[in-house]
Amino acid sequence: MWRRLGRPLLALSGAPAESSGSKTLTAGLKKFVLPPDYSGITIPEKPKLKFVEKSPNLPKVRREFKNLRDIRGPSTEATEFTEGQYGIMATGGGYLHWGHFEMIRLTINRHLNPKTMFAVWRVPPPYKPITRKGLGQRMGGGKGAIDHYVTAVKTGRLIVEVGGHCEFGEVERILTQVAKKLPFPAQAVSQQSLQEMREKEEERRRNNQNPWTFERIVTANMLGMRRYVSPYDLKLKGRYWGKFFLPDRI
Repeated sequence: MWRRLGRPLLALSGAPAESSGSKTLTAGLKKFVLPPDYSGITIPEKPKLKFVEKSPNLPKVRREFKNLRDIRGPSTEATEFTEGQYGIMATGGGYLHWGHFEMIRLTINRHLNPKTMFAVWRVPPPYKPITRKGLGQRMGGGKGAIDHYVTAVKTGRLIVEVGGHCEFGEVERILTQVAKKLPFPAQAVSQQSLQEMREKEEERRRNNQNPWTFERIVTANMLGMRRYVSPYDLKLKGRYWGKFFLPDRI
């Protein structure tokens, strides 16, 4: 019986039929990915997003002009991660109302595990007054009364950060869901994806084969085009059209 069973074993092992010994079958060496290190991350005492007030706590607020430069161009604040590893980054300019703050807070806190995750705001509460006249009023009579407050956001600013003992795949769906409901284009990013995005943009700028860039044409005032372009186009090198960001332009 054992002689009959030994023949197929020898054939499977790859050893010659005339040899007396049998080859030992061994499994290949498996390579497992090391789990991420969360030793330097501490969960704060209050891990969830805080409630945001509708209006600033000031005795009197002055009415302002629109000042569209508040949402034009790249942001110089809150462009780097400070506490969390993941977040939502604005890819265009716009205003956040109090309802948007509540939507972000309720959506993220609902899916947040307070034992292993936390979230923090990276934008201030609504501070800019927006005026509006009542329905049916005639034109004139001065500026209308303050109706609500908003927060100005520029391109490249982080709106909220999420961190803790979690990976990007666990929170990407939630952050993308929130980003789609914002009044300006935004996307979910991590520290690694943000760094790769900036490196890719720098590589495109460095390896550009077209010598006639927007910056060179406007700076040289070719065909007298300085008369037609805005000073903001000269300052921002044509990469921003109002509150919109043009990523394909170098």
